[in-house]
Amino acid sequence: MTLIKSISGIRGTIGGQPGEGLSPIDVVRFTSAYGMWLKARSGKSQPKVVVGRDARISGEMVKNLVVGSLQGLGIDVVHLGLATTPTTELAVTHYQADGGIILTASHNPKQWNALKLLNERGEFLTAADGERVLDIAEREAFFYAEVDHLGKVIEDDSFLQKHIDAVLDLKLVDVAAIKKAQFKVAIDCVNSVGGIAIPAMLRALGVENILELYCDPSGQFPHNPEPLPEHLTEISDLIKREKADVGFVVDPDVDRLAIINEDGSMFGEEYTLVAVADYVLTHTPGNTVSNLSSTRALRDVTEKHGGTYAAAAVGEVNVVDKMRETNAVIGGEGNGGVIYPASHNGRDALVGIALFLTHLAKKDIKCSALRAQYPAYYMSKNKVELTPEIDVDGILAQMKVNYQSEKVTDIDGVKIDFADRWVHLRKSNTEAIIRIYAEAPSEVEATELAKSIMDEIKKMAQ
Repeated sequence: MTLIKSISGIRGTIGGQPGEGLSPIDVVRFTSAYGMWLKARSGKSQPKVVVGRDARISGEMVKNLVVGSLQGLGIDVVHLGLATTPTTELAVTHYQADGGIILTASHNPKQWNALKLLNERGEFLTAADGERVLDIAEREAFFYAEVDHLGKVIEDDSFLQKHIDAVLDLKLVDVAAIKKAQFKVAIDCVNSVGGIAIPAMLRALGVENILELYCDPSGQFPHNPEPLPEHLTEISDLIKREKADVGFVVDPDVDRLAIINEDGSMFGEEYTLVAVADYVLTHTPGNTVSNLSSTRALRDVTEKHGGTYAAAAVGEVNVVDKMRETNAVIGGEGNGGVIYPASHNGRDALVGIALFLTHLAKKDIKCSALRAQYPAYYMSKNKVELTPEIDVDGILAQMKVNYQSEKVTDIDGVKIDFADRWVHLRKSNTEAIIRIYAEAPSEVEATELAKSIMDEIKKMAQ
């Protein structure tokens, strides 16, 4: 059993003893802590919280505990039912709510669930606010409402349509162009809430020929739900067999978007943001942001359009903060996460699909040809398991010294930028590992760079 308590939320496996997994008692404890923090932050005795969930098997059980706990604190709840993460984020501001909770463990397997916590802007909590919630939970500093002041529940299972309508209203989404292109689109929604949202989004965009794979929101994931190439062989085969123009794959909560070319090859999850940014920057020149572990191609495309690229620490909240600071017109993360402020400050696969299809339609070329227009980089993603004898902070400090002649960034671990490649070392917030990402002009060079850095770390660890 695993329970991970972090500033970004509470994530764990279902079952086991309290404190060892995400047990019912843990769900109530951390929901109550969030509710107490929210009441103090809002200054209201009866604030409002939006709750949405993905289609995990444990979702109904966790939802009942979360909604009941909020009611018990005297907090009103807007319950969306099955809803994507970006749908829930949008609903927070639509309802002028004081916060939100998304019940999803994102790309984790079916035995996991999590509470993702939002503020009144529909954005993830800052590190400081997350620490306050964890402190309240640790002290169990809860005070529940008396019977006449319990919270009320409003049910709204129609908000997906409001989300879709908001996407269609975006200035850079051209439904007429998409409809004219007559795309045949394959999708894999891993039997979660994307199975509801993505077909509806595509139909609203004028796509009539949709090949649906795993769109039953049963929570029974047919393969590892993280949209990585090794998990996407079925949709790749489907695209080739049925001669589809493009394939879209989302994770269980629909904030990540992977794209597959018409020949079944991967567009590259790192390049989802690059392609969308290219389209956005063509029409609204400006700045961009991604995290330190994302491809350099975004910087190249941004500078081609006359804008400035900035890197943020890993984590959506950090990217959003940097986007706000630099007045970025587009940003996100290299895991297929597109953040488009003209819509809202959260990763949104629905927005990503609408902008990408508009871009593809206007270019009037094959998906693989569009991909070939962008700088070619290859990434090697690795990890080193941590053991008690490994002094991670000491290793990172030594790496900064070893490579002080290169450009070194230390806002999140250590990133070393060489002339035509880079490597990023960071301690994971959710696992006992050091992540080592390397990018270079070829797959061989990226692998060799990562291996040399890993060998260096292993020597220091000994």
